[in-house]
Amino acid sequence: MQTVTLFSPAKINLSLAITGRRTDGFHELVSVVTTLAWGDTLHASLQLGDTGPATLACDATGVPTDASNLVLRAAAAFAEATGWQGRVAFCLEKRIPVGAGLGGGSGNAVAAVRALEALSGVALGREQRLALAAGLGSDCPLFCHEGPVVMRGRGERIEPLGAEAAARLRGRRVLIFKPEFGVATAEAYAALAARPDWYAEVAVEEARLAAWQANPGAPAEALLANTLERPVFAKWLALPAMLAWLRERHGVQARMSGSGSACFLLLQPGQDEALLVQTIREGWGAGAFVQATLLG
Repeated sequence: MQTVTLFSPAKINLSLAITGRRTDGFHELVSVVTTLAWGDTLHASLQLGDTGPATLACDATGVPTDASNLVLRAAAAFAEATGWQGRVAFCLEKRIPVGAGLGGGSGNAVAAVRALEALSGVALGREQRLALAAGLGSDCPLFCHEGPVVMRGRGERIEPLGAEAAARLRGRRVLIFKPEFGVATAEAYAALAARPDWYAEVAVEEARLAAWQANPGAPAEALLANTLERPVFAKWLALPAMLAWLRERHGVQARMSGSGSACFLLLQPGQDEALLVQTIREGWGAGAFVQATLLG
């Protein structure tokens, strides 16, 4: 195999409870996360007879294509873990906005690892793949799984939702929307760390999650929560203003995904999102990003 093309999905955090800061600087969390049916596309081509570092091209402006990009960091980590020295040229079709809290870079990293496995013929074991992904970023391990999962620890501990609970989420229509500005993940977490009284209580969050999973009649909407909304909304006022406006105009409950700035709302069966999109663009301007898709 000389060329491989892989879908690299976005994700949203349906629930994100940050329960404290660890001694290593990371944060402990409990989060229900699912991939989406929409995302980026990663092409990888083996450069026959050539060795050396991988290269990256991208069709979107503002996306770094140097060694700081998670695709190339994943390639370097794969070479170190396996000893494989083939040269690969990556080309990324970028659709997931940067600074959105949608896991674009993390998903790209795991897609790169899977592409390298296919091109090299070196198959990583499940645990080795997860360990490599965890070393690249806290969100990366979730992309090693299909369907909705629960993330714990700093994100490296992944537990798939049970079949019945997952069925309540899979296939739900969702509207993703983001203003023209992004939010740096590190800045969002630093703002939360400055207010330790804003951390969630792990026992409360685990009990809430267990109760939702045990109740077949509990809808996906009952999960929605995000500890990071409080510090992020305190600085980026356009976010809570838009969520309040959507609630007042259309009676919908929208939340922020991850550290933002992307937000989302779950659409009801048959619901036309046109009026919602109109309100978003009225408030955030024509440059606002809007995408309807499905939960994975």
